Amino acid sequence: MKYYLTTPIYYTNGAPHIGHTYTTIACDTIRRLKRMQGYDSALTTGADEHGVNVERSASKVGKTPLEFSTMMAQEFRMHWDELGIAGDEFVRTSDPRHARTVQWLFQRCRDNGYVYKGTYTGQYCVFDNLYVNDAKPGDNCPECGRPTETVTEENFFFKLSEFQDKLLELYEREPLFIQPDTRRNEVIRFVRGGLRDLSITRTTIQWGIPVPGEEPHVFYVWFDALIAYLTGAGGPEWQERGLWPADLHLVGKEIVRFHAIFWPAFLMAAGLPLPKQVFAHGWLLFEHDKMSKSRGNIVRPRPIAQAIGMDALRYFLLREIVFGQDGNFSYDALVQRYNSDLANGLGNLASRTFAMIKQYRNGAVPQSDGDSHIAEAARQTVMIALEAYDRFEFSRALDAIWSLISTVDKYIVERQPWVLAKSGDPEASKLLDATLYSAAEVLRIVTALLHPVIPESAGKIWKQLGFDTPVADARLAGLHWGHLKGGQALGETAAVFPRLDAKVVIPQMREGEEKELARQNALLGRMPESEAAPGVSPIAAPITIDDFSKVDLRVGIVKSAAPVKGADKLLHLHVDIGEAQPRSIVAGIALAYKPEQLIGRRVAIVANLQPRKLRGIESNGMIVAASLEGGAPVLAGFLEDVPAGARLK
Repeated sequence: MKYYLTTPIYYTNGAPHIGHTYTTIACDTIRRLKRMQGYDSALTTGADEHGVNVERSASKVGKTPLEFSTMMAQEFRMHWDELGIAGDEFVRTSDPRHARTVQWLFQRCRDNGYVYKGTYTGQYCVFDNLYVNDAKPGDNCPECGRPTETVTEENFFFKLSEFQDKLLELYEREPLFIQPDTRRNEVIRFVRGGLRDLSITRTTIQWGIPVPGEEPHVFYVWFDALIAYLTGAGGPEWQERGLWPADLHLVGKEIVRFHAIFWPAFLMAAGLPLPKQVFAHGWLLFEHDKMSKSRGNIVRPRPIAQAIGMDALRYFLLREIVFGQDGNFSYDALVQRYNSDLANGLGNLASRTFAMIKQYRNGAVPQSDGDSHIAEAARQTVMIALEAYDRFEFSRALDAIWSLISTVDKYIVERQPWVLAKSGDPEASKLLDATLYSAAEVLRIVTALLHPVIPESAGKIWKQLGFDTPVADARLAGLHWGHLKGGQALGETAAVFPRLDAKVVIPQMREGEEKELARQNALLGRMPESEAAPGVSPIAAPITIDDFSKVDLRVGIVKSAAPVKGADKLLHLHVDIGEAQPRSIVAGIALAYKPEQLIGRRVAIVANLQPRKLRGIESNGMIVAASLEGGAPVLAGFLEDVPAGARLK
């Protein structure tokens, strides 16, 4: 009985951070859970190495794209190994076996009549490797907000438009195909809005998998990367491996459309089985703000694991955040959750239970059936936790487990075993046996339930309970009360979760974060943050003088300026750049400049930008301004009397 799941194939243009780790932890937890449920579970992760962004990053550090992506793929593998996150397959999209799978699937789609050759002109976001439909020159990418580039090239197109009805039928027939429901509804709305044919090759870049016999075509990075899931399952020989179709693709919500629209359409066109589910989790926020390089608030997992252990981070992310929704990360919340739940909760129950068994029963689990109401509470907890796990409701499962831990803590206080141990009454001795057995048996049950989430710590507690076999070998379906044998000797005991001092450990994690950031910056050839002016955005990738010469910058004199009706940020300008008539230009500077301030002002104009309409007004050019991120625009101007139309060089 197999269970095949995947992380996204992570893009190698940057180093791994806590967002990548969150997804991979969740997949690793599911993989461990399924193995404890008797499945032969397999996890594929990997590195998405192609595309123009990787080309540019490689050039920046003086490496070839393959050298750069090899370095970054190794960075991801090293992180997962160090953090104890086990994957069964690590697919690199530069691997020849993956190229073979991509070319094979493309040919199947082509043979089935779903691929044709055409020409595409449009806006492309190199940062997201995404064509932006309905965008005009100068428009920003709706995903990342950065400028798009205009490209014209011969492409192979995939007939995505022919799969609109088929996809809607799939979503209706398989309501769990996309989860959670918020993402499912989002995808359905998008598909109902109409699908356009998709460009799946490029001729303007070289770093990619070639289309056999169609050079210089290389495959579009999203067509390439998605197929890595099939590569991990055996590629063209997928039937021999017995893993495909995937049971689960776990992704971030920002890439759900690629996985829930493009990917099933490619597979349908190729005549291959579809994955069973695409689950899109939410974003991980840092102190209620989205993590991003420009904000400088990306958190890396290694310093946290080094300071307080990987299990603490795993537990926090899966307990604190409702899976599928956005969640908040902060060092303060991490330490608070560790101390309240792990140190004072599970850790304290284990320490006191083991100490009492050693003190009162010579280190052996007493012979008893335990207390029936604790047995019933444990049974209910197992049922709730396993149901929640199966729906990926990790927070709910952990909440149920900790409720049982609290119940047993209260039970021990009420039973007062330290008082029962002093009594010579045989009935008191039986009550003591029942109390100690109940506490130990609950520890056995919760430790097995927790192994997928905190594998290292669960293994330690399991061993202290006296088991010789690994906790991973326990079967969750057999977590019934009474399986802990009376007379079983405890192993060597030690505290698993020592309390943390926030004043010590938080600065330690922050210092480790700075060191890890410096290491990654050096790896990527980036300027250390201390050398960059505060608030200044990162410098874009280098361009050639030929690229720059395409931009025609002219001196313009503002002849008129007026607000644009219904737009607080826009002004409608008429600017003289030495032509027969002043240019009509719409500029987003109304919050920084009043119209009367601009009359007669000399400004810099991008004169050869394709015209576009804003609020129904044609804008024939762009006025040049500068600002720090989030700041007001400041117009570029001239101290000397420069004539209108003079070209900037």
